[in-house]
Amino acid sequence: MRSFVFRCVTCIVLLQAAWAHGTPASPFSFGVIAKQLKATTDEATVRNAIAESDTDNLAFVVANGIKAADEPCTDTVYKNRLALLDSAKNGLIVSVTASDWTQCVNTKNRSIATERMSRLRDLFFTDEFSLGDSKIPLIRQSAMPQFRMYGENMRWRINDVMFATLNLPSNNNNYLNAAGRNSEFEDRQIANTDWLKRLFLTAKIGKLDGIVLFCDGNPFVPAEHSSFFSSDNKREGYAKIRRQIMTFAAKFQGRILIIHSDQDAQQISAPRNIDWHGNIGTFRTDAPWRKISVDTAVPQLFRAINPALSVQTVQR
Repeated sequence: MRSFVFRCVTCIVLLQAAWAHGTPASPFSFGVIAKQLKATTDEATVRNAIAESDTDNLAFVVANGIKAADEPCTDTVYKNRLALLDSAKNGLIVSVTASDWTQCVNTKNRSIATERMSRLRDLFFTDEFSLGDSKIPLIRQSAMPQFRMYGENMRWRINDVMFATLNLPSNNNNYLNAAGRNSEFEDRQIANTDWLKRLFLTAKIGKLDGIVLFCDGNPFVPAEHSSFFSSDNKREGYAKIRRQIMTFAAKFQGRILIIHSDQDAQQISAPRNIDWHGNIGTFRTDAPWRKISVDTAVPQLFRAINPALSVQTVQR
């Protein structure tokens, strides 16, 4: 196993070096496992999704979330899910979701969200490689001393496409409409803003073809507001991130794809394709998993494929 892992990592490094020297890039695909919604059924669904994706020729797999919202926030659940995800044959990266930590409470029904997120970082987000057998080398935001807490924000590159995770919970970015400093939201907002700035700068300097962001919430979800506040006077938690992405996209020649797991009731519930608006696309992953192909010969660069139905995206 150790020699196999070494060969996988070595191949990735050599391929990245070849791409940097202008070798034509071949099309490739990656998988995204959908967010778990119910504890009673979804662990089996995730297990099957891992087994199915293991048989496909994929560059890597991203798992949207660790547990369902109705599962307990215990170390036992976290460790069991870590073992399951790490059993994948493909390189597997975890994109953290709101159900993994934001709703966690103790026996007195008091929030322990911050403590549970810290525990998840210790368990899932400290290694310099992905989970799974085919290890993917990762660059974590926690490598920067000022953001050493945020190991869940990661990036990696294949060909001229950069991939990155962003801790953006689907519960309005975990903004709490309460008096005083909203410390968790505000501190993570600073980290996320800096992370995106570095991603976009790297993409611009490298003249990359595209960026793929994996997150829980959809920063472009339809809203009844135009700035920071909604019609019921609650702060809109995605406004700053959305503006940052739009500002960069206006100056970027490539494509930006945001893959999320937001199940907002206002959104389209039918089988989804990539929803393009200019060079920004959003895509919600539905169960059990979806496959995305990357091909520079395709104008929109990305195509979403249902492994069972072979549904492809339509350019808008």
